[in-house]
Amino acid sequence: MKQVSNMANTSNGSLATLLILFTISAAIHTGAAQFPVQSQNLIADNVSVVEGDTATISCRVKNNDDSVIQLLNPNRQTIYFRDVRPLKDARFQLVNFSDNELRVSLSNVSLSDEGRYVCQLYTDPPQEAYADITVLIPPGNPIIESREDIVREGNETEITCTSMGSKPAATIRWMKGDKELQGKSKVEATYDRMFTVTSLLRFTVTREDDGVPVVCIVDHPAVKDFQAQKYLEVQYKPEVTIKVEFPQGLIREGENLELTCQAKGKPQPHQVNWVRVDDEVPSHAVITGSDLFIENLNKSYNGTYRCVASNSVGETYADYILYVRDSQAGPEAQRLDHAVIGGVVAVVVFAMLCLLIVLGRYFARHKGTYFTHEAKGADDAADADTAIINAEGGHNNSDEKKEYYI
Repeated sequence: MKQVSNMANTSNGSLATLLILFTISAAIHTGAAQFPVQSQNLIADNVSVVEGDTATISCRVKNNDDSVIQLLNPNRQTIYFRDVRPLKDARFQLVNFSDNELRVSLSNVSLSDEGRYVCQLYTDPPQEAYADITVLIPPGNPIIESREDIVREGNETEITCTSMGSKPAATIRWMKGDKELQGKSKVEATYDRMFTVTSLLRFTVTREDDGVPVVCIVDHPAVKDFQAQKYLEVQYKPEVTIKVEFPQGLIREGENLELTCQAKGKPQPHQVNWVRVDDEVPSHAVITGSDLFIENLNKSYNGTYRCVASNSVGETYADYILYVRDSQAGPEAQRLDHAVIGGVVAVVVFAMLCLLIVLGRYFARHKGTYFTHEAKGADDAADADTAIINAEGGHNNSDEKKEYYI
């Protein structure tokens, strides 16, 4: 009976203590409402925590004069009064208590724990500092989808990426290979205070995009390197090149010619044809698939030979110009031809120089021609009038004299 009485007394004492704490807290709240002041010595920091993790709230005092520190929840219920926890929530645990700090941890944080927590210092008047807890909720796995699985080169494609159920709203970036692209994002808020983000990417594809990954990257404070990707499949017209199997170098009469048409496309070209532009392919030419073989060449075979490849996307071709030389046109003959051409050019240049010199001298000699007229029979005249009268023929019968300047 005595032991039971002691337990009852202990229980009553605890209840009495709690009642005293709540009474003091209520009185302080009332006083704080009547005398609002700015926090000077009390410091608290905001906290961001991922849902399910642990948040730590720290109430710190500079130069404390033995004043009591108290921590309240967003509903202004006392969580800790000094080192005593009146609130019956075992997720709150005391991490550190001293004259200068009250540090409390909150484990398994949920969205309902978000809000403004109050640090109070029992001074006159009381001081308050605030710690806002922000609960981060990571998004689900991003979902990437395309309008079509296969795209033809030159066409525009659309790809969407969706990030669901996050808080705050995520941001979405796009990468195509090593190049960043710009998408258009839309944010929607859900009924449970979550956000869904959808980004739409549009671009025109080329054949170089075939097999290149398009990556949707989700940026959020709660996660890193969250992404999804899709490989592009692009169809394009064939790429055609012609390879000369033999002969190498100059082609002469009597030799054989073999050409190979190399065509690559997506889908792979289903048809490869050889034609001769503006004429018929020689009757004895042999066409085997992508190979063209002509034996015993002569100059009548000169012309343009075209390889045409096609697939479901389109048609492409490449040309080879055949020029057959004389059979004896070897290296020595080529050197002789070059020497003859050089001699002819030298003779023509020399003749033109000589012609220019002759023309120059001719025009120079005729440049100073002029005429003089002297009256004959006027030497013995007594005066000028007599000389004019006695002149033989006057101006009409005078001899022409020429002088030249060179």
